[in-house]
Amino acid sequence: MDIIQTFYDNIATQYDKLFSDWQATTHEQAALLDRLFCDNGFDRSAKLLDCACGIGTQSIGLAALGYDVTASDISENELAEAKQRAKANDVHIRFEKADFCTLSDTFDEQFDIVIVMDNALPHMLSAEALASAVKSITSQLNAGGMFVASIRDYDALLADKPPYSPPYIHKTASGQRVSFQTWDWNDDHYHLTQYIIDDENTLAVGKFECEYRATRREELTNLLLASGCHDVSWKMPEETGFYQPIVIAKK
Repeated sequence: MDIIQTFYDNIATQYDKLFSDWQATTHEQAALLDRLFCDNGFDRSAKLLDCACGIGTQSIGLAALGYDVTASDISENELAEAKQRAKANDVHIRFEKADFCTLSDTFDEQFDIVIVMDNALPHMLSAEALASAVKSITSQLNAGGMFVASIRDYDALLADKPPYSPPYIHKTASGQRVSFQTWDWNDDHYHLTQYIIDDENTLAVGKFECEYRATRREELTNLLLASGCHDVSWKMPEETGFYQPIVIAKK
């Protein structure tokens, strides 16, 4: 099991602590994505694949809006968490364990929309691996389908290569939760350590480690064009309200 799968398996039951209110976030992000889909000619009858679903942060909110959602992930523990949360939210989602680098091994159908949110693509640690992932993902799109992904603003981050991210401090009824990341850079790669400090009824500290390759927007744009997509555009946070830049492409 590689470091990426281990990271998500280990953080699965703690992942919601990265949010002030995970439940509210599912609805906020679904509304934001719904606007993007509608602005690009899709409605809630669209057949959608979330191929890096995690604990269901986007999938559950979109299913609640009426989208036909299939969700997949490489982490069995995150899928188990997502299934429980989908049941608690009374939404139907088809869940599958799948690596987004080899989606055709799991899915023999295409989708109207495929999403890859929350900086999942930069887990690909080489240009070749990223190209393979983009080809795999876009191959699951219907003709005329829509690809949507979000990544960190690496064009800005690579200029300074900051050693950490600002902490998030979430006040709760029992105390507070603090989460932050440290980034150990090696050229355009970095080793991420995620800390979650739960200072509520009792103090608990979680530490989770992973690897990323900083992906510039131009690189991802070129790979999407090479994979048969067109009309590739980027939407920045000040335009969408999402916390990362979002790329949109049509097939």
